[in-house]
Amino acid sequence: MEINLKNIHSPADIKGMDLDHLYLLSEELRGALMRKLGAHGGHVGPNLGVVEATVALHYVFDAPKDKIVYDVSHQSYVHKMLTGRIEAFLDPAKYDDVTGYTCPRESEYDLFEVGHTSTSISLATGLAKARDLVGGKENVVAFIGDASLGGGMALEALNYAPELHSNIIVILNDNQMSIAENHGELYSHLTELRNSNGTSPNNIFKALGYEYVYVEEGNDLRELIKAFREVKDKNHAVLVHINTMKGMGLPCAESHKEEFHFTAPFDLKTGAPLSPYTAESYDDIFSLRMLEKMHADKKVVTLSAGTPAAVGFGEERRKLAGSQFTDVGIAEQDCVAMVAGLSKGGARPVMGVVATFLQRAYDQLSHDIAINNLPSTFVVFYGSLFGMNDMTHLGFFDIAMVSSIPNIKLLAPATVEEFLAMLDKSIDNSDGPVVIRIPGGKVCHQDAPVNTDFTKYEIVEKGEEVALIAEGPFLTTAKQAAAIMREKGVIPTVINPRILSEVDAECLDTLKNYRHVITIEDGIVDGGFGQKVATYLGESDVKVTCLGLKKEFLDRFKVSDLLKANNLTPEQIAKLAQY
Repeated sequence: MEINLKNIHSPADIKGMDLDHLYLLSEELRGALMRKLGAHGGHVGPNLGVVEATVALHYVFDAPKDKIVYDVSHQSYVHKMLTGRIEAFLDPAKYDDVTGYTCPRESEYDLFEVGHTSTSISLATGLAKARDLVGGKENVVAFIGDASLGGGMALEALNYAPELHSNIIVILNDNQMSIAENHGELYSHLTELRNSNGTSPNNIFKALGYEYVYVEEGNDLRELIKAFREVKDKNHAVLVHINTMKGMGLPCAESHKEEFHFTAPFDLKTGAPLSPYTAESYDDIFSLRMLEKMHADKKVVTLSAGTPAAVGFGEERRKLAGSQFTDVGIAEQDCVAMVAGLSKGGARPVMGVVATFLQRAYDQLSHDIAINNLPSTFVVFYGSLFGMNDMTHLGFFDIAMVSSIPNIKLLAPATVEEFLAMLDKSIDNSDGPVVIRIPGGKVCHQDAPVNTDFTKYEIVEKGEEVALIAEGPFLTTAKQAAAIMREKGVIPTVINPRILSEVDAECLDTLKNYRHVITIEDGIVDGGFGQKVATYLGESDVKVTCLGLKKEFLDRFKVSDLLKANNLTPEQIAKLAQY
């Protein structure tokens, strides 16, 4: 008995299989998945843990007629394997033919581009409401992990869904992990439900109006198929709670769940990375400095919203920080508002956050932090075209987003020394909130002392007629462009702006008699700092060119191509400066 995965073109190809063949299919899918993950990297633990659940889901339900919404959707690899995209998991030459998340551009089985957490139940309630309005009969399924369930949006939708009084099925994949460990008393409750085999009378889901079904062996096909058949076509809200193992079938992923949530290519036998990363990194620089600050002052606290390792706080550093490190789970809005409360209470809060996830707390940043003008620090990682390049994880909208909010100082260091000086000063600051965006690209250092008046631009190279005002990683690019220009007899002024939320009028006034000013930023031009410079210089005769990215959603781009497409190479900048 054998399964040829190349013959799986749609869920219809598994509908007629008996249980033995389904078990074999799951083994083959897991093996193919591990081979790709080892060679290519990706979300390891989330996908290995739901192989059987995904097979059972497509065996019982009838997608795409039945609507399946994956939360975060980084656990949808097996779903893709069963819905016509198997070659992207079997042929190394086609590994990049699919994204790491659900993608409607790829398949009708994928309903949404989803890369942020806690959205699936809300999306499903909308699908269910639309179905009811037009008289449809299909099932609507939200597949959500226990970590995602703790997000405010998921809890809001969980509260609302039963009010539809129609078919909506929530499958809660409980693997007892977020990216790191879970946080919050909700998870004590899930433990109580697991320990009682789902029989505890203390049941939040029943209290909210759900029919509740528990599956203790959440990696057992027989039990999963039985549960899914039981709830299919119900005319009310149902929650199926499945107890699974993150990283199932791969020993290193089972033993080191946090490290194997997402990895670069690795050795399947040892778990060791194939190309170990040894370069200096800002996450290490940040976390080590914060440990120093926290040990020196008990009022200093570092916060994360579910991504501690991304900001340098792996398990060992969290232990060293003790109670002065707080991870609220995947709940950015709560984290930012908690920063406000900490500040008001006399603490010195510093939140490390990935740029794309800060978007989720825009209202709290504006309403709770900025309106109250509370001293606080937000260190933003991957806010860069050199950062993550999945469409759902882009971070380069942060300059336009943050600098539009009054009272917030948005700082952009170009070097390690500038970053540390900004971080130290912001923690000691009592004048209001500060956001520091980590530079993208390679880590850079400087020998010269740092001027800590960060409201002032810094003239790095003094010239005439042409000025290049370049923030963050593009300061190096501007210096390279200036070297090219000097070879052609043009001596430009190179400026590191350092603050992006306001302009240094004194510095810009000295440029009003220049021929050409070029601003260069690591973000979109619309709403960026360059437009602030152009506005200020608008009544003078100087020509201003704003360089940066177009306002668009991109997916899996090559940095070199993106730089060229937006005139951001040294050669292109030098050429532009001639006009």
